[in-house]
Amino acid sequence: MKDFSLLEKKLNLKFKNKDFLIQAFAHRSYLNENPDFYLSHNERLEFLGDAVLELVVTEYLYQNYPEKPEGELTNWRAALVNAKMLSTLAQELDFNDFLLLSRGEEKEIGKARQYILANAFEAFIGSIYLDQGYKTCQEFIKKYLLKKLPEIIKKGLYIDVKSRFQEEAQERVKITPTYKVLDEWGPDHAKHFIVGVFLGEELIAKGEGSSKQEAEEDAAKNGLEVKDW
Repeated sequence: MKDFSLLEKKLNLKFKNKDFLIQAFAHRSYLNENPDFYLSHNERLEFLGDAVLELVVTEYLYQNYPEKPEGELTNWRAALVNAKMLSTLAQELDFNDFLLLSRGEEKEIGKARQYILANAFEAFIGSIYLDQGYKTCQEFIKKYLLKKLPEIIKKGLYIDVKSRFQEEAQERVKITPTYKVLDEWGPDHAKHFIVGVFLGEELIAKGEGSSKQEAEEDAAKNGLEVKDW
């Protein structure tokens, strides 16, 4: 078993019930391989943490930016709580070292690991909430996540990537991008899509995701990088 006290020390948190902390890192695959493990996987904690995270961020934005309209605050919030931001933050906090995964999942990197990390971050917020209450969650989220907001605003990272790609494409090459599903697989509850973004007939970039919308956004983001826009 991993030494979770190292994480507590790093984050300056002391859990009254260590099981909450450990469960936040227990991926479903780990339990498939270790059926005798004494805790459940982290998906219920993730469900709870997602709601707490959204409330803390919403409340902060509402109170600190009274002059901003709801639409803009919604975009800022989305940029703070999306999977990419949460997985990046989870990596910065060394969550990778504490994930309880199956041997197969241990080898996974890239997109799949990104989602596992983002989900573990939400589950971790859920575990703090159950163990120490809302106030501690607020302090933690403010300290680690909300400090990213100035950079998001400064760099315009909250602007929907599809809108950004479209604006750049129309301005630079006078073409409106189109999106096409190139491949899809998996059962309804676990679909996976590969989408291409095109300028005219030219395939600029591909993206992937668990919905068409998510795959389109990924393609637009990759398109911006490919074109260096």
